[in-house]
Formats: sequence, structure tokens, C-alpha cells
Amino acid sequence: MVVMARLSRSERPDLVFEEEDLPYEEEIMRNQFSVKCWLRYIEFKQGAPKPRLNQLYERALKLLPCSYKLWYRYLKARRAQVKHRCVTDPAYEDVNNCHERAFVFMHKMPRLWLDYCQFLMDQGRVTHTRRTFDRALRALPITQHSRIWPLYLRFLRSHPLPETAVRGYRRFLKLSPESAEEYIEYLKSSDRLDEAAQRLATVVNDERFVSKAGKSNYQLWHELCDLISQNPDKVQSLNVDAIIRGGLTRFTDQLGKLWCSLADYYIRSGHFEKARDVYEEAIRTVMTVRDFTQVFDSYAQFEESMIAAKMETASELGREEEDDVDLELRLARFEQLISRRPLLLNSVLLRQNPHHVHEWHKRVALHQGRPREIINTYTEAVQTVDPFKATGKPHTLWVAFAKFYEDNGQLDDARVILEKATKVNFKQVDDLASVWCQCGELELRHENYDQALRLLRKATALPARRAEYFDSSEPVQNRVYKSLKVWSMLADLEESLGTFQSTKAVYDRILDLRIATPQIVINYAMFLEEHKYFEESFKAYERGISLFKWPNVSDIWSTYLTKFIARYGGRKLERARDLFEQALDGCPPKYAKTLYLLYAQLEEEWGLARHAMAVYDRATRAVEPAQQYDMFNIYIKRAAEIYGVTHTRSIYQKAIEVLCDEHAREMCLRFADMECKLGEIDRARAIYSFCSQICDPRTTGAFWQTWKDFEVRHGNEDTIREMLRIRRSVQATYNTQVNFMASQMLKVSGSATGTVSDLAPGQSGMDDMKLLEQRAEQLAAEAERDQPSRAQNKILFVRSDASREELAELTQQVNPEEIQLGEDEDEDEMDLEPNEVRLEQQSVPAAVFGSLKDD
Repeated sequence: MVVMARLSRSERPDLVFEEEDLPYEEEIMRNQFSVKCWLRYIEFKQGAPKPRLNQLYERALKLLPCSYKLWYRYLKARRAQVKHRCVTDPAYEDVNNCHERAFVFMHKMPRLWLDYCQFLMDQGRVTHTRRTFDRALRALPITQHSRIWPLYLRFLRSHPLPETAVRGYRRFLKLSPESAEEYIEYLKSSDRLDEAAQRLATVVNDERFVSKAGKSNYQLWHELCDLISQNPDKVQSLNVDAIIRGGLTRFTDQLGKLWCSLADYYIRSGHFEKARDVYEEAIRTVMTVRDFTQVFDSYAQFEESMIAAKMETASELGREEEDDVDLELRLARFEQLISRRPLLLNSVLLRQNPHHVHEWHKRVALHQGRPREIINTYTEAVQTVDPFKATGKPHTLWVAFAKFYEDNGQLDDARVILEKATKVNFKQVDDLASVWCQCGELELRHENYDQALRLLRKATALPARRAEYFDSSEPVQNRVYKSLKVWSMLADLEESLGTFQSTKAVYDRILDLRIATPQIVINYAMFLEEHKYFEESFKAYERGISLFKWPNVSDIWSTYLTKFIARYGGRKLERARDLFEQALDGCPPKYAKTLYLLYAQLEEEWGLARHAMAVYDRATRAVEPAQQYDMFNIYIKRAAEIYGVTHTRSIYQKAIEVLCDEHAREMCLRFADMECKLGEIDRARAIYSFCSQICDPRTTGAFWQTWKDFEVRHGNEDTIREMLRIRRSVQATYNTQVNFMASQMLKVSGSATGTVSDLAPGQSGMDDMKLLEQRAEQLAAEAERDQPSRAQNKILFVRSDASREELAELTQQVNPEEIQLGEDEDEDEMDLEPNEVRLEQQSVPAAVFGSLKDD
């Protein structure tokens, strides 16, 4: 049951409250200026009718008109009450008036302004909304304007009122100039491109401007160029040509795009000839192949579009004679542009590096068939290229220039060019030497032999100021007298055209200057030998040997010794021996083999055999380890031919001691075979026994098979058993080596269950050790089984690993040394299988044991 109460008319005649409201009313009467009390009361009345709730808010605000909490809740509630009504409903006006009353006290609260402006935007009242935004900006301090402007700008962009929006943006940029990009985008969208270009130009010129979108200054500049070049009819307030050319000097790494933008501006403006001039200027000034490619492709596309447009126009309007001439002119211009591309590209590369010799030669090749252009190119090249900065060999330009004149019959001009080239201060002496050589070859081609000799003698003449060959502080003209290239050519000419004395003087001069090579020395000696000056040629060899050290002197020594032996043979044997000893003194092992063989051949033919053997013996120690085996083979062969095969035993023994295991094993087999042929069976068996220590049965099965065949032919059962025993001991020796055991274990485990790397992480180490232990136990068990078993009353032979089948096969082999007794075999032995052998055991007499016999 609801009890209604009404206050006296003197207080509030229209105030009606329920019985549940009495506690809140009494609290308010006690604390009518307490916001918390009012808020609790309002919270309690949230479910009450809207008029009564609004009346409660009004009572609270009448007492507390400056309470932000009350106003904020009240206005929010009033907006929610009209949310689903039509914007023309009078209730909206009441809510607007309520907001206006609130701003009498709350005009410094941006949140209320924002809510009110959003409320007005929803109503679609454009002018009222704009004025409200302006009032908010005037009422709030400038530090809070940044909260109003985003909503304000969104309101301006939401209506097709560009003039209003532009004015609003201009005001906003005074507060926030860094937001100019947003304004520019709006101007582009509203087709106000002239002002957009002006703003963008201002932004580009401002070095302090930082783009919010993260764009660089070049990107902004490129946007400006695209904007002004693609809209020449809408952008009138800017000097497009000056702006883009300013960018060309500022952004040198993007010249291609900027030149294309400038040309595009003139094309869209209808100034086609001006656009063509821009393209021509661009392809003559760009510095990179990338920029050239961009400009040239754009230029070619422009010419194609012009031709296509002309052909379309002519087809529509009817073809006339003037149109045909114009069309042919355009086609010829396009063909010329395409044909000029290689030359224009070469110009770009030369602008990058004007000292690139190879590019100048390519430019000359492009002018093939046009002599005047070739001469101009060569002239420009030799004037432009700095020898100290050149890439390539700059003297080739002078030589090619002279060759061009020579090919065209202008010999005097070619001589003038080469003479000028000899005065150029090249960086390298070799360049000037090549020029002098070309001068001589030019005269030789035209059979002016005396002039060629004079030129080369002039080139090799001593200068007024001598300098070292590698002294870069001196000009090359003072150093060319030490150029081996010029001297070599002069020596060749003197041999062909000069006298013996003049040629000899040239070679002597080369040796005096200490610029000779081993080949020069050999050529000099051969020249003297051809003219029968043998001792002089040997002196030339001696001078060459004094100039060089090993290994450069190797060829000189080889030639010298060969010529000396061929000349004197055994007549000057002691002198030849001294020469060989001098050559071998300090000779590296790499080059010793040839000299030792030559020395030994000398001793064999003209000297003593024992001297030859001594030389061979020295050679086996002096050569490289890789050549020792071959040297021992030669030594053994020569010793066998001279002294007989028995004399080679000591050589074999020395070889086996010195050589590596592989070669030593081969030597042992050959040594044993030789002893076997000589009938020295025991010696051969001893050699096999010695060699077995370096032969692992698992890897050297061929050796053990050879020894087995030897024992089958020349041995008996005891020797075969001894061989098998040695094999087991050697195998056991190799089995005890840890590395071999590990490799065998990995091989076995890998073939059975995969590799060790297939094991799980953390288990690999333990599994390796476990496998090693198992392998060691297996080898120990095998060794224990191989031990000979001793009976109490019998002594048996060491058990062989050979099976009965193997022993039967061995007994069936024919032994050439076996004595045939001719005894009759027993009938029971005749009944045995072919593969079975009967073995008999006999008791050993007790006397053999002596005191060892057990009681």
C-alpha cells in the first residue's frame, strides 16, 4: 500500500513523494548542500517516471548549481530520454535549453561541450552546431582546444561545405601546424588543388616540419611534383618549372622521376616541343643508368603517343599532304631516338667516370663508319682521360688513335700521335714502354727497320736524371730506360737486323741494369752459342745464376748443365762435377730430382759407377718425400744393371727404413720376390715376417695372400702355422689400438642399428662407452680362445685359425721341394673323403720332460 504525502502549499505545492522517499528527504533537509546526499537520492529514484526524476535533478541543481557531477548526470539523462525521438520533437529543444542553462555555470567543462556538440550534430543543425563549436573554443582555455578540434573537423568534413571547412582548417593549423598533411588531403579531396599545392610547397620548404605519417621530405616533394605536373590547369599560383628544377639540384639521386614529372607537366599543358626539349636536356645531364632508363623510356613512350595521335587524327579528318610530311617527320624522329640509345647510354657512363678507357673505346666503336666523329672522339678521349685516375690502360687510346690514322694511310699523322704519346706522364712505366714498342712496330710494319732501331735505342738511352723503376715520384720518362719490355724488343731487333757486337752489347746492358729474367739469360746464352761463342755463353749462364736465387734459377741451371755436358762430355769432368755441386748447394728438394738424375747420368757415361751410385744415394735423401719412392726405384734399377741384383739388397733395406708404410710394403714385396728368384727362401720368409708388422690383415689382404702363396709353394705345415700365428698376433696388436677399435665399433654399430648420431641426445656418450666395453670383452674372449691349451702329458702345436677344409686345401697343393717317399697308403686312408685329412697324435716319451714330469 503506497501512502501519498504532500507538503504544505507554502513550501512546494507541486512536490509529491512517496513514503520510501521520506528518509532521503529528511537527510536532504539536514544536509541540503551535500552532493552525496542528492546523488544517493537520485540513484534511488532511477526507476521513477522521467518528469519526477528531472524534477529531482532540478531541485538539486537549484541548491548546487556549480556541481559538475549533477549537471553531467542530468544532461546525460535528458539526452537519453530523447534518443529515440524524431529530431523535430519539441523535447529536443528543451534538452538544448537545459544545456544552455548548464553552460551558465559549466562553461569551462570540455566534456559537456563535446557532448552538447555531438548532440547537435546528431540533430543535423549545421549552423547552430558550428556556432556552438565556436562558443566552446572561446569559452575554453587554449590548452583544452585540442579536445574540441578533432570533433569539430569531423563535423566540417561530414558536410559538403568546402568554404566553411577551409576556414575551419585554417584556424586549426594556427593551433597545430604539424597537421598540415590532413588539411592538404582534404583540399585534394575537395578539388581545391591550387591551395593544396601552395600548402604542400610550404611544408616542403619548412625544414622543421615532421610528417605525422612518417613521410620523408623527398616523398612530400615527390607528391608536390605529381600534383603540380598532373594538374597544370588547376594549379596556377606556383612556378612549376622552378619548383621541379629546384628539386633536381636538391635530390640528385632521383633525377629520373623529377625530369619525367617536368616533362609530363608540359605534355599535359599542351607544350609538346617544350616537353621534347626537357627530355633532351634530361638524357644529356643524368648521371646514372637507372635515371637514363626512366627518362628514355618516358621519352620513347611520348614519341609513340604523338605518332599514334597524329595517325588517329589523320584517319578521322582525311589524309592530306601536309599530314603525311608531318607523320614521316615524327617517325624519322622516333627512329633516330631509338638508334641514338647506345650512344646516349655511353655518354651517361662517361659522365659517371670520364676516365674509363674501355667506355671510350666502346664510344669509338659506336661511331664505326664515321671518320670525323671517330677523330673527335679520340681527341676528346686523350684530352679528358687523366692517366693517374684512369680505369684501364690509357696508352691504348693513343695507340688506337695512331692505328686509325695508319689504317687510313695517314702514316705521318700516326707518327705524330705516337710521338705525343711518348711525352704523356703516364702512371705506370709499362704504359710508356708499350707506346715505344708500338712506335717500333709501326715502323716495322712499313719496313722502316733502321727507324725502328733508332726509336728503340732512343727509348732505352740513359736519361739526364736517372731514377729507380718503382720510384713514383719521378716521371715515367726518367724510368723507362729500365723497362724490360723495350729492352726485349730491342734485343729481338738487334738479333734480326743488327750485328753480333750490337746485340751482345744490348744483352750485356740488360744484365748490367739487373732487369733480366731467366728467359733473357737463356736467350742470350743461346744467341752466343749459335755464333760459336761457347765459353761466352757459359759466362752468360754464370752471370744469370749470380742474379737469381732458387727457385727462379732452376731453368738456368738445367739449361746450363745440359749445354755444358753436350759441349764437353767427359773432357772437363771435374769442372762439370764442380758445377753440379754448386747447383745442388742450397737447391730446394722440389727441384733436386732433375739435377741429381742429370748428375748421375754424367757419372754413368763419363765418370765412375761408384760415383753414380753415390749420387743416387744422395738423391734419395735430398728429394721430397713424395719423390723418394720413384728415386729408389731408379736407384735399384741402375744398381741392378751395373752391379747385379745382389747389390740391391742394401738399397732395399734402406728404402724400407725410409719410405712410408705403403711404399715400404711395396718394397718388401719386391725385395722378397727378388730373394725368392735367387733361391734365398729363408731371406724371403724373413722379409715377409718383417713386413707383416706394418700390414693390418683387415686392410692389406693382398700382402697376406702373397705370403700364403709363397708358403704354399716353398714352405711346409710348420711355416704355414707360423705365418698364421704371426697374422693373429699382428691382428691382436691392431685390435688394441683405441682409434681402430672405435672406428670398427662405429662401423659395426652403424651397419647394425644406424650411426651413433642417431642416438637420443644425452645417451650418445653412454652408448659409445657401452659399445666399446662390449667390443673389448669380445676381443678378450677371442684372445683367450686363441691361447694354446696345455695337456698334462702332451705338448701340442699352437692351434691355427684355419679350418680342416683349409688345411686339406693346403696339403693338396703341390710342393716342388717335397721328397716323394713312395710308401703305400693304408686302405682306410683311401676311403677318406677328398676334403678330409687324418691327423694322428702320438705320446711324447717321458724322457723329453725330464724333471718337469709330474710324480
